[in-house]
Amino acid sequence: MVYHCTIEKEGDEYIAQFPDMTNIVTCGFSHDEALAMAKEALDGCLEADISQGNAIPPPAYKRGYPVAVANHIAVALQLRELRGDQSQTDIAKKLGLSYQAYQRLENPRKSNPTVKTLEKIAHAFGRELNVRIG
Repeated sequence: MVYHCTIEKEGDEYIAQFPDMTNIVTCGFSHDEALAMAKEALDGCLEADISQGNAIPPPAYKRGYPVAVANHIAVALQLRELRGDQSQTDIAKKLGLSYQAYQRLENPRKSNPTVKTLEKIAHAFGRELNVRIG
């Protein structure tokens, strides 16, 4: 999952912003530093918003600089998307997990699913796990 940011020089600093995530603005003293700060800010904001149950806008803006979302955050977002209108309790039952165990899977601060768990989830949603390394 990738969001794109804009980076503009303002005085001695480079300001990075995400048009899809208007609550994120950060800066650096160089272009590279601003891009690194943008990654940190994006991951931190997404992790906090997911943990608080806030709606996350999907990436739509495609210009600027691509910033990949950390894998543990992307998994939590994809699980929420796959679940749709179904409750976490319903999905937990489908997976043979407790409600609390499934709830942790959607929380990037607490989740660390195994590949076997991800395969089980994919199967429950009628999907195939597509793992890409590198």
